[in-house]
Amino acid sequence: MRKRAEQPKTEQPKTAQPKTAQPKTAQPKTAQPKTAQPKAEPKTAEPRKSPIRLLIADDHEVVRSGLRSIVNGTDIMIVAEAGNGDEAVRLAEKRDDIDVALLDIRMPDSDGLNALGRIKLVKPNLPVLMFSTYDNPTYVARAVALGAAGYLLKGMSRGELLDSIRRVADGADAWTREELRRVTGALATPRVAGDIEVPLTQRESEVLRQLAFGLTNKEIAGALGISYETVKEHVQHVLRKIGVTDRTQAAVWAVRKGLV
Repeated sequence: MRKRAEQPKTEQPKTAQPKTAQPKTAQPKTAQPKTAQPKAEPKTAEPRKSPIRLLIADDHEVVRSGLRSIVNGTDIMIVAEAGNGDEAVRLAEKRDDIDVALLDIRMPDSDGLNALGRIKLVKPNLPVLMFSTYDNPTYVARAVALGAAGYLLKGMSRGELLDSIRRVADGADAWTREELRRVTGALATPRVAGDIEVPLTQRESEVLRQLAFGLTNKEIAGALGISYETVKEHVQHVLRKIGVTDRTQAAVWAVRKGLV
């Protein structure tokens, strides 16, 4: 039998299958770590080239010892010590290595406020800080009138004390707004002009002087050997004669007249 001739295979054209775009999977972005920028260094005050040289005056050795401990290791150095106002004045007059003076108020022989006035006469540019246990408006008013750079209470913190000393050493003052507000009335000009002679009796002058030292009526009575009621009467006469309304104003008047 004849073999059937094989039919040639017809090549079927391939139909191109459309390519389906595969959705791209979003690759998660990796956050690049930010490089921390160096912070600007805060500006610091230039270090003091030399320590602040301090004169202290207090009649209690324990207070002077405490002050030595407080300033130890700081930029403040105690270069002179006094036990009373007279000694403080002598040291301030003869020494040229004192930047700031720190004076107690109540000391024997000569109190700190008296010493303040005398120091200011010979060293007007020397900053003087008053340092007291007593928050007495008469003392504060006298300190302002005599040119003190501030009035510090012994109950203040170590940091406040050191800051006050540094501030006055740099030419500022250490007065607070409250302290100045309290004595504003006392520093006002009294009704009687300062250049007019006021006819005070000897006893009234003595009472005024003691009053200006910050003593109470009871303390004045003890100091002068008179009764408490007599002191009260003299104080009222003094206030009326010099034209002021309170003891603090009277103390400032006495300072300006050179009576204390």
